[in-house]
Amino acid sequence: MELNYIKVGDYLLPNLTIEKQNNEKINKYGYLRLHYLKENNKPLYTTLLMKNELTNYLVSVSIEAENRLNFLMEQYKNSDKLLSEKNKINNQIEWAKLMNNYKNMAKEMILKELIYTENV
Repeated sequence: MELNYIKVGDYLLPNLTIEKQNNEKINKYGYLRLHYLKENNKPLYTTLLMKNELTNYLVSVSIEAENRLNFLMEQYKNSDKLLSEKNKINNQIEWAKLMNNYKNMAKEMILKELIYTENV
């Protein structure tokens, strides 16, 4: 890696540029992973930060978590007969209870498998 310098007044300042980052947004799972890395896996956090790969890593965690959540919710919807559209109209409160229960289960699985783990 070669550094170029720019003379500003009497000083030579390094001409540093930042490579283009991923345009995707970091969601709550990405920020949870970031906090976990800062607190519990400092070497990985520092390595990703120094290689300028932290943002891309967090975006990939965010995308993977969202995909996993959508996949799990579709599985739960297809496996439970009480989650049909007919039952949604007839018994809205029971339907909402089941959906919230399944969503919480999916979130717990994502947190355990993707966020709070030492695997990269």
